[in-house]
Formats: sequence, C-alpha cells, structure tokens
Amino acid sequence: MTDPKTDSTTDQLRNLAESYTAAWCSQNAASVASFYAPDGSLTINDGPPAVGRPAITEAAQGFMTSFPDMKVFMDNLTINGERAVYHWTLQGTNTGPGGTGKRVRISGFEQWRITADGLIAESKGHFDSDAYQRQLGHPIPSPSPKSVSHRD
Repeated sequence: MTDPKTDSTTDQLRNLAESYTAAWCSQNAASVASFYAPDGSLTINDGPPAVGRPAITEAAQGFMTSFPDMKVFMDNLTINGERAVYHWTLQGTNTGPGGTGKRVRISGFEQWRITADGLIAESKGHFDSDAYQRQLGHPIPSPSPKSVSHRD
C-alpha cells in the first residue's frame, strides 16, 4: 500500500521540476529564481553560491544570454525525503555577446533541498565543465606532468 502523503509530495516535486524546466526554457531568468526560497541558493560546479533570488536571476540570465535558443530537458527526478536530485540536459547555440557560435549539449544534475512550502532552499548543480568548454571550442589545458621523485 502506498502512502498518500508521500505520493502527494512526489507529485508536487515532479510538478515543481517540470515547471522549473519550462522556466529555464523561457528566457525569463526571474521565473527561474521564483522557484527558490527568497534566501535560497544555487551553486554551479562548486563555484561560489548565488544566494537570494536577485543573484539566482543573474546566474540564470548568464546562461540565457549566452544561449538565446537554450532548451533544457528534464531527464529524471529522484526523491528522498526533503531532498531531490533533478537530472537535466541543456542544449543551445552560443550566439550571445562574445559567443563562439558553437552548439552545445551537456547533461548534469542539481541536488535540491526543498523547503516546507515547496520551494528550493538549496541547489548544488554539477555538469562536466571540460566537455562544455570543448563544445564551445575553447582549448582545455592539459594537466601538468606530475613530478616524480626517486629515493635511493
């Protein structure tokens, strides 16, 4: 027998994720930020967190400006209590200011902590930045050779 409360929470989180995906496709960065608690945070690839809706709007706008034709697809959503993992794929052409004109397709995920009122309190996003840079046509520095020491 399933727990109706758990089913309801799952449905609410799935609806949140689907609407969040649509917001990323909207070219309206403030609509992305509206899914976050007023003091919520978005961290991308262990960078400094964007804290609060104005900062989250700015972070989303950076992607939207760089990729005017950006589309985001929800690949999966897994839920564990007040935490959820949102898997996504982004595709678009880097034709914004200073863009390379290259098309990119990257997949990643966000680890969400959800507030009691159903907003994102914290999102920790991850994607392969080397693959992203390669697709943009930017060279990826080779790792420096490790020094080897010999002991006699």
